[in-house]
Amino acid sequence: MAETPVLEAVARAGTGKGAARSARREGYVPGVIYGGGEPPQTINVRFNLLLKQLKAGRFLSTLLNVKVDGKDNNVICRGVQRDVVKDLPTHVDFLRLSDRSRIALFIPVEFVNRDKSPGLKRGGALIEVRPEIELMVTAGDIPEKIVVDLTGKEIHDSIHISNVTLPAGVRPTITDRDFVIASIQAPSGLRSEEGEGESEGEAAEG
Repeated sequence: MAETPVLEAVARAGTGKGAARSARREGYVPGVIYGGGEPPQTINVRFNLLLKQLKAGRFLSTLLNVKVDGKDNNVICRGVQRDVVKDLPTHVDFLRLSDRSRIALFIPVEFVNRDKSPGLKRGGALIEVRPEIELMVTAGDIPEKIVVDLTGKEIHDSIHISNVTLPAGVRPTITDRDFVIASIQAPSGLRSEEGEGESEGEAAEG
């Protein structure tokens, strides 16, 4: 299972605009954790810690452990309000998850057996179209990565999502097409030769 990033937070006793303004003056971003069959909990998150997570990317599709005064909360962000001028976070909403919750997350792809790919051995280049794939997963059983086997792959071969064996209970969020994850591109020298061959063929036909 993938390691869950931890975001430290503290419980916020007060509610309303006054308490939120006070939190911001002290270097916090006010927020709330709701759902999961428990009452909503108002929290404060350190501004710099939240900003770091936001800059890491895919914040709205990353499973987080918001640790409130030491208590773990598996959550996913459901909204970040920002200052209209400075574009900095002013409030954050988290949805509490159970182990059975189904969520969409981006899972990294690992390409293995490069040395068993004839195309790569001939100098071809692996073009990683999707180094991450958005998948529907169960919160309690998130795969750390998706493995793509390059054994036998030749130049001009493409690897589609249908070529990958996904863990049980995992499916792609894109279901209307067999999208490409990667392809093996010919080396520049071979591309030039192929281009010249096509040109000669066209000339002969002309």
